[in-house]
Amino acid sequence: MSQASRKAQSKTLAIIHETMSGLHKAGVIDRETMRHFDAGCLAPVEKLAPEDIRALREREQISQPVFAHYLNVSKGTISKWERGEKTPDGPSLKLLNLVKRKGLEGII
Repeated sequence: MSQASRKAQSKTLAIIHETMSGLHKAGVIDRETMRHFDAGCLAPVEKLAPEDIRALREREQISQPVFAHYLNVSKGTISKWERGEKTPDGPSLKLLNLVKRKGLEGII
């Protein structure tokens, strides 16, 4: 899928989600249906290679300790991710994906 196609799909999903949220707030759709739309509209979380994590940090022009602070992990964890000794998962991986898409401003 091309970058333009993904961007259009993301924009479409955002519009659908906003509409469904409004309908949920108005009481037109129930909580279960809203959860279904939430799950369908969430951005996928992709695994990141060690070099991708380092490139993200360098793109943001911050040190490992500062990056660790933003991600609420230790500096040693960042170092291990960048060397491929550990792989991020769960909330850390989600935060890294947000930084990839939106920069540090996406998690501050």
